[in-house]
Amino acid sequence: MNLISILAIIVLFFDTTCISAAQAKILPRLSVKRPLFLGEPAKFSEPVSEDLQTFYYNQTLDHFNYRPESYTTFEQRYVMNFKYWGGASASAPIFVYLGAEADLDSDMSVVGFLKDNAHRFKALQVYIEHRYYGKSIPFGLTQEEALENANIRGYFSSAQAIADYAEVIIYIKKKLFAENSPVIVVGASYGGMLASWFRLKYPHVTLGALASSAPILYFEDITPQNGYYSVVTKDFREASESCYKTIRESWSEIDRVAAEPNGLSVLSKKFKTCNQLNNSDELKDYLSFIYAVAAQYNDPPLYPVTMVCGGIDGAPKGSDILSRIYTGLVAYEGNMSCYYTYSPDDSQTIRGWGWQKCSEMVIPIGHGVNDTMFPPAPFNLTTFSRDCTSLYGVPPRPHWVTTYYGGHDIELILRRFASNIIFSNGLRDPYSSGGVLKNISQTVLAINTVNGSHCLDILLATSTDPDWLVMQRKAEVEIIESWIAQYYVDLHAMKK
Repeated sequence: MNLISILAIIVLFFDTTCISAAQAKILPRLSVKRPLFLGEPAKFSEPVSEDLQTFYYNQTLDHFNYRPESYTTFEQRYVMNFKYWGGASASAPIFVYLGAEADLDSDMSVVGFLKDNAHRFKALQVYIEHRYYGKSIPFGLTQEEALENANIRGYFSSAQAIADYAEVIIYIKKKLFAENSPVIVVGASYGGMLASWFRLKYPHVTLGALASSAPILYFEDITPQNGYYSVVTKDFREASESCYKTIRESWSEIDRVAAEPNGLSVLSKKFKTCNQLNNSDELKDYLSFIYAVAAQYNDPPLYPVTMVCGGIDGAPKGSDILSRIYTGLVAYEGNMSCYYTYSPDDSQTIRGWGWQKCSEMVIPIGHGVNDTMFPPAPFNLTTFSRDCTSLYGVPPRPHWVTTYYGGHDIELILRRFASNIIFSNGLRDPYSSGGVLKNISQTVLAINTVNGSHCLDILLATSTDPDWLVMQRKAEVEIIESWIAQYYVDLHAMKK
């Protein structure tokens, strides 16, 4: 894949406005972890456990057709931890983490819900990698090679992925003679969307689902385009009114300085950019990305939004607007030799999500005039479709997710149809604007925390976790316990 193709994918990966490549807004991806900046070392919460055992399943390439090539198989990676499992004879439960748009290793290092609760439930822990990521790529190809082939990348979809999960889970249960062991699937962000959809599509395979920070309603016109950035704005305004006003006023000031003779050089020097700015949009996009990441991953104990605003508000007295903005940047990223360090990242996630976003995961995030603290940048489906078609040769299907999984009138539809799903959200997470935020029935439940951020509830528990986070996890565990207890009652009754 050449550099031009990589750059085009990156634009589409982060683009929420689709006005032009130069004006593309960088947006944090759907991910459990905060994205790293260039030169920032990877930080893992905990080393991978020695109790983990890696296996490979001969997975079907195409679950939905009967052409000869559909029967092709590839190796799909899954990992199991038997340490606390009560065994098949006790019908002990199986907790399954559904991998998302990254290799499995990166998530296993930070996801704690399975590990933290396996002992209490005597549960087997299973982690399944998403097709086309990590070591689970068809035909023994690299992901780059697979995505360059239009015939091969066509098998890369969420429907194929959750069918994969169904096959692997059924296989594991048969292999372990654990047909009566109840399964609980867990997912976060895009993986949380998959978990909820898996419960809807495969209720005979899983007893229930925990869907953390899953914006299943951020499709078509169900959620307002500006939902994401409205929450970012709310987070900053609640942290500091003066910080919010400074950010809001900074965009026009950046443009004003950029329009002056040598203005871009002045901005480059003021913000210590690693490279000379080519236009003011580069700086504005970078700052927008910083604010969005701070809000999306506004985790305790540091609370990045507070860090940014502390820097802005704590700038020396008499500092001009852009000096205060720079101080906020330094407060968040630390003292660095240079900034504006986002650069083309030819990673599996960038490439893979670029295709997924251009095929079916069309999440229309944008913002209009004066409806957030950001400058106008509406989502334009026509331009987005044109860019995707140019890159992949096929247009996106923006209505497919709601056609296949649903989404419109979700309260009415799922009230009678669905059961045993927990939608958990932190209301400081911008993606919560596209989430299920209130109970739909007695068993399709929403658990929200006012101060929570993206996927925080399924990360590894720590001794410094605030009480509200501890209580959120406790509520989730108790609901899952009730599902399993009722399952055992039903299983016992069926055996009589």
